[in-house]
Amino acid sequence: MLLYPSTIDLSTTTLRYVADLLRAHRRAVGSRWRKLAAHEQARLVLAFLRHGDTYARLAAGFGIGVATVYRYIHETTRLLAGRAPSLQAALWRLAWTHNNFAILDGTEIRINRVAANRPFYSGKHRHHAINLQGLTDPYGRLIWISPGLPAGSVNDTSAARAHRIPELAEKAGIWLLADRGYHKLAPGVITPYKSWHGPLTTPYTDANTAHARIRCHGERGFATLKNWHVLDRVRCSPHHVTTLAQAILTLEHQTR
Repeated sequence: MLLYPSTIDLSTTTLRYVADLLRAHRRAVGSRWRKLAAHEQARLVLAFLRHGDTYARLAAGFGIGVATVYRYIHETTRLLAGRAPSLQAALWRLAWTHNNFAILDGTEIRINRVAANRPFYSGKHRHHAINLQGLTDPYGRLIWISPGLPAGSVNDTSAARAHRIPELAEKAGIWLLADRGYHKLAPGVITPYKSWHGPLTTPYTDANTAHARIRCHGERGFATLKNWHVLDRVRCSPHHVTTLAQAILTLEHQTR
């Protein structure tokens, strides 16, 4: 277990991976001296991502200034996010492992109120939020996270179209299982049957039950994402939500 003034429930393997990434970056940019060594900068960033600690608390815990904390976090999360797989890469990698379907789902990441109020205000959840789309493999492992979109101006269906998820999945030969919110998104997207005129008959309810049993594995993918408490409520710019989510995805891939 890693310690910073309190416990961080991550392995030393995760710390070592981030520290090695920072050392390589420092060599590449010719950075000769920093207030924190690479492994301490890595510990700071992991504390921020895992616990959602404020910059002020991190600055006090590591004995550095708030501005330095800001620079270290943004530097490291950008490096990690840059290693997250693209949608096309994730789909083709899934196809190469002889899987023929993925589970599509969406989530909303709560943010503070912003000046551009309307595009970000989610009427469904009654708070300002960013919409993220994600894919998990048939075993519930998160394989891709989308760039964030304002939750008040897009729903899951329009967000999936904006990211070209059905189109790229079709090219990779991957079917998509999704909930009713994606109904009629595309021919290759399988959603539960809806009841239009009275109760569904047994064959349709059985199909919906089978669909739910498979799709429930996808819930684990977003559950692991929510274990990183920085996403409980993001207090920085909405534009950084994508960077944070994709940085976390990179870390999740490294621990498998």
